[in-house]
Amino acid sequence: MSTDLNLLTRRRALQSISAGFGYMAFTGLASQAGARPTPAGNPLAPRKAHFPGKAKRVIFACMRGGPSHVDTFDYKPELTRNEGKKIENRKLLQSPWKFSQHGESGLPISELFPHLAGHADELCLLNGMYGDVPAHPQAFVQLHTGSFQFVRPSMGSWVLYGLGTENANLPGFISLSPPARVGGAQNYGSAFLPALYQGTAIGALGRPIKDANVRNLTNKRLTSNLQRRQIEFIQEMNRDLKGHQGTDSQIDGVIRSYELAFRMQTAVPEVMDLSRESKETKARYGIDQSGTDDFGRQCLLARRLAESGVRFIELGHGNWDQHGGLRRNLAKNCLGTDQPLAALLQDLKERGMLEETLVIWGGEFGRTPHVKKDDGRDHNHRGFTFWMAGGGIRGGMRYGSTDENGIAAVDNRVHFHDLHATILHQLGIDHEKLTYRYAGRDFRLTDVHGHVLKEILS
Repeated sequence: MSTDLNLLTRRRALQSISAGFGYMAFTGLASQAGARPTPAGNPLAPRKAHFPGKAKRVIFACMRGGPSHVDTFDYKPELTRNEGKKIENRKLLQSPWKFSQHGESGLPISELFPHLAGHADELCLLNGMYGDVPAHPQAFVQLHTGSFQFVRPSMGSWVLYGLGTENANLPGFISLSPPARVGGAQNYGSAFLPALYQGTAIGALGRPIKDANVRNLTNKRLTSNLQRRQIEFIQEMNRDLKGHQGTDSQIDGVIRSYELAFRMQTAVPEVMDLSRESKETKARYGIDQSGTDDFGRQCLLARRLAESGVRFIELGHGNWDQHGGLRRNLAKNCLGTDQPLAALLQDLKERGMLEETLVIWGGEFGRTPHVKKDDGRDHNHRGFTFWMAGGGIRGGMRYGSTDENGIAAVDNRVHFHDLHATILHQLGIDHEKLTYRYAGRDFRLTDVHGHVLKEILS
């Protein structure tokens, strides 16, 4: 009875103190010169990969809503010739934009992406992508977790679980401007993996990233020394509670997050301070320019985070769901992302980082070339496009294809499971061996599916 009472007292004390300190569930980060190494024995300590990987980190530019592949990266001359014809009782609509060949590879890219077109020889267009469902919430979650039916760990969490981190001062998995809907925190959550592998969200889709910060990062009431003493008291109670309850990933997550939160008070403001960048660099990314400022800031932050050693970085942009107003809204989306993405690729290349950074672009599905409205396209999970660059991926190539009108993937089809398997492979991880035992069975990001796209590897 007295033991139960003591535990209850500790819980209430912990809740009271931590309410003032601010609970944060953060993870660790990959290596950086001068950074504090992750202590041995820490669940986030660096792990040896299954084999030498070409990439050390991932930057995923996630276009929420479903970008129209036939208007951006999937050139369909037959669609132009078939304009107005009916298929599946709907009229075919040609792309309002012209495609041209770019680079030594002659990769066809829409005029909507003039800056990215300058990097054609670094892009690998996956024109045969497909998914399982045409609804945003399910498709978006499947893109991030591999499953649209069940709660599963996100791919960023799997990467952090598989490789760990070498820097104890920053999160190892960061999601910039994630959407609050279409799965919400599930897209960067750890599900049944230990809580310390979940991602850290900074900002939210639809809000300016320049105003974003990590909540509860600073404590204006206490000095650093007093905060250190407060944390030590809280951690003593946490460890005591864990000693009575045994293994508990939530308590482990709290213990690690408090320590990381304390160190992050210095590290996060430094890495997010864009004033340290030159005017020329910010202009290259389109910062302080109409239409490109917000995503330009995300891309520059991605480079800074990658340079600081963050293992998995996701950038959020939307809305690409153009059921109507295709000409105006798609052009606006492409304008807002083209220059920043091209600047990111150039910046990484100039710094010698592109070879070890896997950059990915895409959304939860594509759009239909046959339409209900004359100026809009609907959901299409049967065929769409992603692109990849850097990180040991062959550039200047198209892999897979949709049919002549762009309705469905027909050749070298690539499912989300295949995409996930390939991402892990480039990081040195065998997707069939990266497993976690839960509820009596071994789970993995690719479930029982997925194959590595060896044809696109350099």
